[in-house]
Amino acid sequence: MAAMKIALLAVAAISALLLGTASAATYGVGEPGSSWALGTDYSKWVSNKKFHPNDEIVFKYSTPTHDVVEVSKAGYDSCSAANAINTLTSGNDVITLNTTGTRYFICGVPNHCSPTSAASMKVVIEVVPASSSPSSPMPAAGPDASNPPPPSSTASSVGATAGFGLVALLSAGLMA
Repeated sequence: MAAMKIALLAVAAISALLLGTASAATYGVGEPGSSWALGTDYSKWVSNKKFHPNDEIVFKYSTPTHDVVEVSKAGYDSCSAANAINTLTSGNDVITLNTTGTRYFICGVPNHCSPTSAASMKVVIEVVPASSSPSSPMPAAGPDASNPPPPSSTASSVGATAGFGLVALLSAGLMA
């Protein structure tokens, strides 16, 4: 009986660990102040974000006014969709960042991406290895108007909660 309780406790601990590390964040590109639209400085938007494998980015925009085109660095630098990696047109495009590395996105509508304008519809997403720190750390001095915290709807972490619930449920069973 004691061996069974130890085995169940070990399974619960491993499950909690695995579920807690499986969480990922979801980012609305341009949020909270905007969406995938003209006039947003995406280099500023991305500057306080850390993207990790399995995070998601969501491009929300009106169709057919805009689209999302994943391109190479050369395509990004020249704002050319000629050799697109992928073109998305739903107006609510969810992209899972599966691996580390750099990804480049532009709007393929003529004149929406400019190689020289900061407010051009182009964004670089750098996906870095996961760490123990959260995907969207709060600034050291706290949020302010120029650096607001991410809205609760754009970053989610349910794995840890589910893991602790499982541990509590199994622990209650062991106590009986």
